[in-house]
Amino acid sequence: MRLRTAVATATTVLGAGTAALVVAGRYGSRFALRRGGAGNGEGAVTVHTVTEDRVTLTRTPASVRRGVYGLTGRGGLHAVTGDVVDGAAYTVTRKLLAVPHGSLDAGTPVHFTPQVHRGNPHVALGLEYTEVDVPGELGPLPGWYLPGARTTWVITVHGLDATREHALNVLPALHKHRLTQLVLGYRGDPGAPPPPDGISHLGRTEWRDVDAAMRYAVEYGARRIVLYGWSVGATMALHAHRLSGVRDRVVGLVLDSPVLDWRSTVAAAAHRHGMPAPLTPLAIRAAEGRTNVPGRQADTAPADPAPPTVPTVVFHGPDDTLAPWAASRALADRHPDRIVLHTVRGAEHGAMWNADPEAYEESLRRFLTPLM
Repeated sequence: MRLRTAVATATTVLGAGTAALVVAGRYGSRFALRRGGAGNGEGAVTVHTVTEDRVTLTRTPASVRRGVYGLTGRGGLHAVTGDVVDGAAYTVTRKLLAVPHGSLDAGTPVHFTPQVHRGNPHVALGLEYTEVDVPGELGPLPGWYLPGARTTWVITVHGLDATREHALNVLPALHKHRLTQLVLGYRGDPGAPPPPDGISHLGRTEWRDVDAAMRYAVEYGARRIVLYGWSVGATMALHAHRLSGVRDRVVGLVLDSPVLDWRSTVAAAAHRHGMPAPLTPLAIRAAEGRTNVPGRQADTAPADPAPPTVPTVVFHGPDDTLAPWAASRALADRHPDRIVLHTVRGAEHGAMWNADPEAYEESLRRFLTPLM
């Protein structure tokens, strides 16, 4: 059923019954609970002209943002664009840094993505790595293991509408500090077991895959662990930090665009896909019901993650339209002794690094240095 049909039906019967309202709520909730369903909400832009080092695009809120982004298109197209260098009333010209996959031509529709690289760490970055299988409760979980001289491991966990490739943005910075890295693929990812009910639980069950990665790291020599998550991956990291049987090894958390208020995120995802604001409470109620796991409450995380008890850095900003920045600011205000908030302006959800990679990596270096 299309959303407009569900909404129209729900509105028609608002005073006559609840069946259509349930349908509309369930449909709206799917955009946050379906893996890859949240989307970036910014739509396609058209390529107008391309030169060796410049690309001119339709002017939109996405195309005028500062920083480094990927451009994706049909047929496996992937390009890398840098900062804005010129603009007109309806177009904007950006640096074109690379076109590693496909052909970027005039007239091509493309989407902006915070995932700058495609492929594995060797293909994309020239970094030595090994494909590993992490034993998880549902089956083997795919992981990229990057060796480091230190016994401090960084476990990276991607978030909504992303893959392990999102972590490629920061792998060189972590590698430079000789940290051992494990880039985790979890339930629902390519090559990983599917969730039993086919939906995301916004970290409430997925945290157990992070726990499996932590146990794997300890088994293979990790003395200390830093959990690094984006979006719902940050939520998973928070849950694992408090609930894992090896949580004593966690010495720090890096949270990028964390989903701390899941209700707002569900509402935002539904609204992005056309659900009117008065009906978004239906999506929230449906999501709450669908993410409860009967018979698994003993090892299902609470809906809202508990505050961290170890040093934590949060990268987030007020222009995130999917996960409210206010929740991150409030968390940091309540725990100034252990949480540092680095506010990034002009960046959408999951794109805090993209807005200013150098500043982001310098803040990350300062945070990680005492934990190495």
